[in-house]
Amino acid sequence: MSQLLVEFPHTRNGWCDNPLARAADGILRYGNLTPALTELLDIQVHNFAAREAVVEIGGPRLTYRELWYSASRIAGGLQEHGIGYGDRVAVRMPVGARWVQAFLGALLSGAVPVLVHDGLPDVVADRVIRDACADFVLDGGGTAAGFAAALPDGAAFIDDGASLGELALLSYTSPGPDTAPRGVELTNENLLSAIRSVVGALDLPTDGLRNLVLLPLAHASGCVDQLLPTFAVGGTVVLTPDRSLVPRALVAERIDMVAATPSIFAGLLPGLAGLRVEQVRQVCSAGHRAELAAASAASGSVADTLREVFPAARQWSVWGATETSGIGLARDDTALDLDGHDSARDTLGFAFGGTELALWGPRADAGCGELLCRGPNVSPRYWNDPKTTESRFTGPWFHTGNQVSITADGLVRRVG
Repeated sequence: MSQLLVEFPHTRNGWCDNPLARAADGILRYGNLTPALTELLDIQVHNFAAREAVVEIGGPRLTYRELWYSASRIAGGLQEHGIGYGDRVAVRMPVGARWVQAFLGALLSGAVPVLVHDGLPDVVADRVIRDACADFVLDGGGTAAGFAAALPDGAAFIDDGASLGELALLSYTSPGPDTAPRGVELTNENLLSAIRSVVGALDLPTDGLRNLVLLPLAHASGCVDQLLPTFAVGGTVVLTPDRSLVPRALVAERIDMVAATPSIFAGLLPGLAGLRVEQVRQVCSAGHRAELAAASAASGSVADTLREVFPAARQWSVWGATETSGIGLARDDTALDLDGHDSARDTLGFAFGGTELALWGPRADAGCGELLCRGPNVSPRYWNDPKTTESRFTGPWFHTGNQVSITADGLVRRVG
C-alpha cells in the first residue's frame, strides 16, 4: 500500500508572541532573529551584567559579566591552540558552572561545540569525538579523573562572524541497543528559533527567573531548551551535580522553575516527600523517544506528587527530539484537564512555535501514522551521514519514528 503524507498545519502560535511568517520554502520562520546565537547572548550579557547567570550548588556563582569574561578567556586560549572559525570543539565535562564556561568558550572562539555526555562509556564517547572530527576536546584534563584540571586560558576573544544558516552546534542522539549516536547539525536559526519558541510557550519572565535545570546539559533538551532560553531572558540557571541537594536548593536558591525528565523527577520523589514549595511557578517535564519507551504506569503518580510538592506551579510537558532542537510538542496539563482531554502519558501535546506536523503512512488521511515535523527548529541534516539523512527526512519533514494520532484540533497522542 502506498504511503501518504498528510499535513496538519496546527501550531499554537498563541503560545509564542514573536512574529512567524511562511517563507518561500513553505516553512514558518521567525522574522526578527539576531544573526547568531553569540550575538543574542552578548546583548543579554550587557543588559543583565550584574545578575547571577549560573549557580552551581556547592560550587561557583557567576554573574553574566563574570561568565562572559571567563568564557571569552577560554575562547582566547582555544585560539592559542589554533582553534578558530568552523573547527569542532568537543565538550565532555560533568554538569556544573565549568561546563557552561567551556560550552560558551567554544562558541565564542568561532568553533562548533560538540556535546558529549560525560556519562557515556569511554568507547562510545571516543567514537562520538572521532565521528565529529573534533579538533579539540574540553574535558578538564582528558580523563574522568582529571575533570578539575584547568581549561584553556588566553586573552579575551569573541568571534561574531556567524550567520543564521551556519552550523552552530553538533548534538548527538542517545545511543540505542542497536544504534550508534548520530550527529545532528543545528544551525544558528535552529537554536534561536527553539529559544524563541520555548520563551513564548512557557512565558518565561524577564524579571529574574531562577531555573533549576536537572536535565543533562549535553542533550538538546537541557542545553537548547533550558539553559539558552533562561539566558535569553536574563535568568539564572541553577545546577546541582548532587541531586540529594535538590530539596534544600529549592528553598535556599528561591527557585521558581524546575526542569527535568519524568525519570529524573521519579528519582527525586523520596527526597521531596512531605515538602511543599509555594514559590515554584513552573514545572517542566521534558520527554523524548527514549523517555517514552521507558514510561511506566507510575508516571501519573509522579505528576500527582509533583502537584502536591509544587501546588502553585504550572505543570508542563514538552516533547521533542535532538533533530527538532529538543522541542516540538507541548502539553499544559492543567489546561488539558480543563478542556476535557486525557492528560495521560500517551498524550504528547500540541505543536507550538513554528513547528508544523504531518502524518506518514497508509492511514495518514484517517489521522493515524508516523509523526513528521518541520519548522525553523528542525535540523537540516545529520553530520556526515547522507544515507540516514535521506531515510529520515522527506524534504523539510523529519520522520520522528513515533506512531501517533492527531485530532481535529491538533492534539497528538501516541498509539501502538
